Amino acid sequence: MTAIVSGAFFVLMFLGMPVAFAIGTAAFLFYLFGPMPPAIAVQKIVSATQSFPLLAVPLFVLAGHLMNESGITERLIRLASVLAGWIRGGLAQVAIALSALMGGVSGSAVADAAMEARILGPSMLARGYSRGFTCAAIAVGSLITATIPPSIGLILYGFLGNVSIGRLFVAGLVPGILMTLFLMVTAWLVARRRGYAPERATLPSAKEVAVALWESKWALAFPVFLIVGIRYGIFTPSEAGAFAVAYAIVIGALVYRELTFAKVVTALRHSLTDTGMIMLIIMFSAMIGYMITLERVPQDATAFLAGLSSDPQVLMLLLVVFLAFLGMFLESTVVTLLLTPILVPVIMRLGIDPVHFGMVMMTTVTLGGMTPPVGVAMYTVCGMLDCPMDEYTREALPFLAAVIALIVLMVFWPGLVLFLPNLVF
Repeated sequence: MTAIVSGAFFVLMFLGMPVAFAIGTAAFLFYLFGPMPPAIAVQKIVSATQSFPLLAVPLFVLAGHLMNESGITERLIRLASVLAGWIRGGLAQVAIALSALMGGVSGSAVADAAMEARILGPSMLARGYSRGFTCAAIAVGSLITATIPPSIGLILYGFLGNVSIGRLFVAGLVPGILMTLFLMVTAWLVARRRGYAPERATLPSAKEVAVALWESKWALAFPVFLIVGIRYGIFTPSEAGAFAVAYAIVIGALVYRELTFAKVVTALRHSLTDTGMIMLIIMFSAMIGYMITLERVPQDATAFLAGLSSDPQVLMLLLVVFLAFLGMFLESTVVTLLLTPILVPVIMRLGIDPVHFGMVMMTTVTLGGMTPPVGVAMYTVCGMLDCPMDEYTREALPFLAAVIALIVLMVFWPGLVLFLPNLVF
């Protein structure tokens, strides 16, 4: 029955049905023709919403939109320009640095990619950057936003896999910084070959850096407050979402004085759309989660994977290939919701730390949003900047190779991910 449901899901996706309804329709077949009555499906949909940790998702989504409307993003752009504008390939470096800074306030790769395409994209094209390179730097760079806390994907993974969200947040810091460096080096190599000039002629002075840092202090302080608050039990991850919303309102309205009532309404409208999409997927995925348990998929998957290899690193590489393939066709949220309940018990039985695997998994599946054929971030940026898909794909290859190299490094060097959470917790 699982094969029938999976086949129905892919057929509905191919026919263009929205992801949430494709999941719900396919899953309902199990309850309509399978061993369980349809009433159970409705119960699972309702029970999926009765979760306190899940409150973190709409709260962080709203906080990200409020921060975009409150002047925080504008100050982070100025800081990124000062810190990275002097490097060859100036605006591409600024876009990548901005993604790293936005990781602490947004949590959504697609939202970050859309914002940068709207603000930085036209300027990059006006300075002679090719459309493909512009879109690739922005789209693949937005992956950093999904790694550095707070990340919506890490919240969902922690909730579904019963993994400490605080540890996941801290674990994302080192990979996020390394990803920034890997992508900036890649952009520098391409820019040097093509003659893309720096945005600034000289290195920034200490005063310029200090001024930019001071202007952005409230944005930079937010992830610090977040991790410290979770680490010392001041608030749970869900309560941290409420803190993020209050923080954005206070900073935007009272400190920067840029958050007007109209901007709050705009943030609420965008948040409503994003949250509605995510929650529909979560609710309908609950039906599949129950089906997977009844069909003994985790136990069968454990036996199959253990038969392939008992080496944790080999198993991780096999899962990376599998997740990368799925990420090319499904949105990262969908992959996370469908596979986390299956894969976490498997990797834990084989001695793999779920925090380590979570970082590898989320980086891999989110990368699918930047790749053909159905990458959401890719389509968002290319659509806004009118870039042909073949040109984007060709220009994105060096950036994708840099991210894949980092994923392989994380697989073979677990301490890269686990050092900081083990130290803090």
